[in-house]
Amino acid sequence: MAQIKIDLDRRLGELDRRIFGGFIEHLGRCIYGGVFDEGSPLSDERGYRTDVIEALAPLRMPTLRWPGGNFVSGYHWTDGIGPREKRPNRMELAWHAEEPNRFGTDEFIEYCRTLGTEPYICVNMGTGTMDEAAAWVEYCNGTGDTYWANLRRAYGHEEPYNVRYWGLGNEMYGEWQIGALSAEDYVKRAREFAKVMKRVDPEIELVSCGLNGWSEWDRIVIDGLVSQVNYHSVHLYTGSDDHWSNVLAPHQAERALTTARALIERARYEQGVEHPVYVAYDEWNVWFRERAEDSGLEERYTLSDALAVATYLNVFARHCETVKIANLAQMVNVIAPIFTNENGLFLQTIYHPLRLYAENLGGAVLDVHLECETYDLAGRESSPWPHRVADRGPFRVLDAAATLDPSSGDLVLAVVNRDPDRSVEASVRLADGSFGGNATAREVTGDDPGATNDFGRERVGVTERSVKARGGAFEHEFPACSVSVLRVPVGR
Repeated sequence: MAQIKIDLDRRLGELDRRIFGGFIEHLGRCIYGGVFDEGSPLSDERGYRTDVIEALAPLRMPTLRWPGGNFVSGYHWTDGIGPREKRPNRMELAWHAEEPNRFGTDEFIEYCRTLGTEPYICVNMGTGTMDEAAAWVEYCNGTGDTYWANLRRAYGHEEPYNVRYWGLGNEMYGEWQIGALSAEDYVKRAREFAKVMKRVDPEIELVSCGLNGWSEWDRIVIDGLVSQVNYHSVHLYTGSDDHWSNVLAPHQAERALTTARALIERARYEQGVEHPVYVAYDEWNVWFRERAEDSGLEERYTLSDALAVATYLNVFARHCETVKIANLAQMVNVIAPIFTNENGLFLQTIYHPLRLYAENLGGAVLDVHLECETYDLAGRESSPWPHRVADRGPFRVLDAAATLDPSSGDLVLAVVNRDPDRSVEASVRLADGSFGGNATAREVTGDDPGATNDFGRERVGVTERSVKARGGAFEHEFPACSVSVLRVPVGR
């Protein structure tokens, strides 16, 4: 029998709810036909799809990143303000499309306000200039009698938007990126962007452009910008057609966060940087099927993918002292939990763990001791990184994270059973304290790892059941291929 042992006094830190953030980019049908669909009977008078708003609301996104992504490196934000009928239609070179600029800064801010989320804007460091970036900050946050602040007012927005989070470019290391740079050149340019943006508004928080957390690019950028920024970004996607490789690959995020934190703390120590610098894991998801641009990146997700997404969230919880912001890429249609057509939408498999975690996890993150069977990827041709011994395992079949709800005092235990065929019986024990009554178990599961959802057909959803949990321990069976979130009253 597996053992899950929890000591209420062994705390890793506080879970930052900003790990439940989202991301929308001008790519495929994410914005147009997803978030924003003018003329649709499903949209409100502003053009926002109301069914999408209703589906996004339960995810309780604390931040929403925009406008890219690769798109931003060719995007000039001034094209997207003012009367819509006067905005230019531009060639869009990142994704080989046309950009009508009907959804711009003002629409994005209004959308964030509708959802109750904070905007996170990434600036153009490809074809953009530092003047352009500084003007964007002034347009959004300016309070004085200055040109860009007055232009915002002239367009009907008297009060400043107070955009707090600003990204210094997107994936500037990649040859696919318009205006790609070497790490050294990026640092030189980003320092100047940071300087002028902070002079416009000293209260903004900046995010440096990172790679996977452990690369030479990350080391050079962290060393060069640690004194200027509040966060260093990590972008890392995983995925595989092989179930075991797919559900275990998110442990790559453990390496990313461990290494990035070490690089950050080393740089802070050597340079005497007093302010903390954290990781913004501002692009993450399962993404491996729909890579071609003409596919619109409209990934269809399986139950196996839902388990991988839950594993990512467990990793973020365990590394709560390092990662303070995370943004799922993306929210609608494009590698997304919500999928629309002209008549409605359906919720993809990955939506359900996102919602359960956002609704339940919070407060102090507890150090979970887990003993169970392990699985080793050695010898599997489908392993995503077969040449690296550290990536083969062994990995525990179960993966777990736990938090202590500050309002109710409940223990929230999130467990992923990655075994596709077998349930796992586990003893859940408290080191000091007792379970005070029936637990509620909410489970994401389906009939097989490859199960998908579609319009009018939900093969993967959430079920709920009661679990007896009294005294110092209780036993619980975690279904095969499942994500379980248990809420249990506890007392001393």
